[in-house]
Amino acid sequence: MPLIRVEKPRPHTSVITMNRPERMNSMAFELMLPLHDAFRQVSEDADTTCVILTGAGRGFCSGADTEHSEPPPNIEGMTLTRIATKSMSILADLVPAMQRMPQPVVCAINGPAIGGGFCLTLGADIRIAAESARFRAAGINNGLTATELGLSFLLPRAIGSSRAFEFMLSGRDMDAREAAEIGLVSRVVPDEALLEAALDLADRINGWSAQGVALTKRMMWAGLETGSLRAAIELESHTQLYVRLTTKNFEEAVAARKEGRPPEFRD
Repeated sequence: MPLIRVEKPRPHTSVITMNRPERMNSMAFELMLPLHDAFRQVSEDADTTCVILTGAGRGFCSGADTEHSEPPPNIEGMTLTRIATKSMSILADLVPAMQRMPQPVVCAINGPAIGGGFCLTLGADIRIAAESARFRAAGINNGLTATELGLSFLLPRAIGSSRAFEFMLSGRDMDAREAAEIGLVSRVVPDEALLEAALDLADRINGWSAQGVALTKRMMWAGLETGSLRAAIELESHTQLYVRLTTKNFEEAVAARKEGRPPEFRD
C-alpha cells in the first residue's frame, strides 16, 4: 500500500493523500520523503492546474511520530548533530515546496492537524475543514517551542498576531468552527462532503487561465513578504502587464461575455 497516493478524480486536479491512517499520517520520514516526491511530481505535471492535499482515515496529520520511525536516508557516518540538522531540513522544506508549486494547493483538513501537521496546513493556499478537524501547535505541549516549519511567520499573517500568540502559547486545541470564525480556514463542511467541496472549488479555479492563476498565487505569497504598498503595486503591475501583453486571454474573456459562454483561456 503506497504511503502517498496521487490520483486525478477530475480533469486537471491532482489529489495527494497522506495514506498512513493507522498512525494518523504522522510525520515519519517514510511518509514525508514520498510526500516531497509527490509535491515535485505534481508540480511538474503540465496537465494539473489545481492540487488538493488531504489525509486518509480520521486525521489529517498528527505531527511528530511518537512511535518507532525510520531514520532519514544517507546518514551513515554522521554525528548526531548533523543527523538532527538533516532531519529538520527535510521537514522544514515541506511548506516552501508547497508554495513553490505553480498550482494552487487546497488543503482538505479531514480531522486533527497537530504540531507539524498544523504547520503543513499553513503551506496551502486555501484551507477547507471538515467538522471533525481540530488544530494545535503541539510543540509547546511537548516541552519544546510552538514555533516550527514557518509557523511564527505564517500564523500571525493568517489570523493576526494577538490570536496567534494566545493559540501558540496556550497549547490549546482549536476546533473547526473557531478556525472558520477567525479566518484560519475558508469554510467548514460535513466530514462526508469535504473532498467533494474541495474538488468543486478546484473545478472553479480550473475554469480560469492557468497562467493567471499561477501568477496570482505567486503574487499573493510575495505580497506577504513585501515591505510596502508601493513595492506590491509595482510587482502587481508588471505581472498584470505580462499576462495582458503575452496572451489573448483578455480578448477571450470579453468575447465570451458577449456570446454568453464560458471563456476558453489558452494562455
